[in-house]
Amino acid sequence: MRKISRPLHGPEWHIQKDVIKYLVARGWHVERTHGNLYQTGFPDLFVAHKKWGTRWIDCKQPKKYSFTRDQRRKWPIWDSFGIGIWILTAGNQEQYNKLFRPPNWKTYWKASWGQVPTQADIDRMLDELVREGESLQPPGNNASA
Repeated sequence: MRKISRPLHGPEWHIQKDVIKYLVARGWHVERTHGNLYQTGFPDLFVAHKKWGTRWIDCKQPKKYSFTRDQRRKWPIWDSFGIGIWILTAGNQEQYNKLFRPPNWKTYWKASWGQVPTQADIDRMLDELVREGESLQPPGNNASA
């Protein structure tokens, strides 16, 4: 029986590797995030530069990409708090230039996901999350007391 081998890393990992190399060569500090129970929906990279400040970056394939359910839920909320997210599809000058423009994640939002949430939609999501959190509190546990 012939064993079928799967690649160790997907295409976005290779893009991320190239983006990291490109950024580090230009003086950026790069921190990879790790998707786990506590970081679902986070972009791939948190980067910082002494002159240019900080950015959240998610690496996507140029034509075949998607957002996770948690990214579609969280990113509009982050945006409402002024947290920008930049999508980069390669480690090159054209993509690097995007970091000096407004966050571009909304331009990658697919019509199949519906309209990018409005502030009213985000407020409803936040209220829902608060209610979910309250329902998870043990009986008799009043944090405000």
